[in-house]
Amino acid sequence: MFAEIQAFARQTAADQQIPESQVEALLRNARYNETAVRLMTPPSRSGRIRRAWQSYRQRHVDPIRTRRGVAFWQDHRQTLDQVSARTGVPPSILVAIIGIETVYGQYTGDYRVLDTLTTLGFRYPDPKRPERQAMFRQQLADLILLDHQGQLDAYTVEGSFAGAMGLPQFMPGSLMRYAADGDGDGRIDLANNVDDAIASVGRFLQLHGWVRDVPVFAPVRLPERVAPLLQEGLAPTTDWTRLQAAGAQALPGRRNSHWEAQPLGVIDLQDEIRGTHDYRTVTPNFFAITHYNRSYFYAASVAELAHEIADRVGYGDPDSLN
Repeated sequence: MFAEIQAFARQTAADQQIPESQVEALLRNARYNETAVRLMTPPSRSGRIRRAWQSYRQRHVDPIRTRRGVAFWQDHRQTLDQVSARTGVPPSILVAIIGIETVYGQYTGDYRVLDTLTTLGFRYPDPKRPERQAMFRQQLADLILLDHQGQLDAYTVEGSFAGAMGLPQFMPGSLMRYAADGDGDGRIDLANNVDDAIASVGRFLQLHGWVRDVPVFAPVRLPERVAPLLQEGLAPTTDWTRLQAAGAQALPGRRNSHWEAQPLGVIDLQDEIRGTHDYRTVTPNFFAITHYNRSYFYAASVAELAHEIADRVGYGDPDSLN
């Protein structure tokens, strides 16, 4: 093995109290995955990629995910209701995340996770992002520990080109820290057990700050001069008192102390190609979803797909987008 990988094997074995020979055997079995490198390579053209909210939304809040989401909800209503009651996360959000991630299990990935994580951990194609390479090495260490604990077989487990696994596309670290046994059979199987997948998504969001009975988007009419209110981080930076002072108003009939008492953020779902702006007031639940995927577009798409599915199922108030 390369010296860099040998050093990683020694450190991982020591940190996780795993025999070094076991770690080395896994790493020797890993194969370079050219596809993972190609898909992670930044565009060669100059300048950054322009943000396009409408195009992103159309790809993710689509008729197929909506239609299959309704069927998924009907098929797993009891589990969805139980997980929602326990975690506070609405069934619509649980359904939407699994829909966006894998179209309800249709596309879970067929890349061996050991290969992709080793490749991206030691041959990440963007030298300007050393933190990304470090992240993939940590995920590889988590995969090795999960294998040692018997929670998965690292020699065979498959996932996305980035190493995400199962219906909810959990990385090894998320599987280790947030996955849940949804049916009480004593094991967690995110690839084949829908109850486990639903319970795991609910637990993930709950542990990342989901607030019960609060919508993702606060029902607020923002003032015309919105630019000073905008934020770009992954935590809310304002509150209702300050937004009111800036001229924001609650939409008629939508006042609710639950969201008004929460820290809030104001974001712009910008479409640079079309030259449009879509300003939203978001709650901690929006930011809980960004822990699943750091993109504002992703979190907004989850909320909007949840809205579409809930509207068709006839569940609650679809206008609450929660």
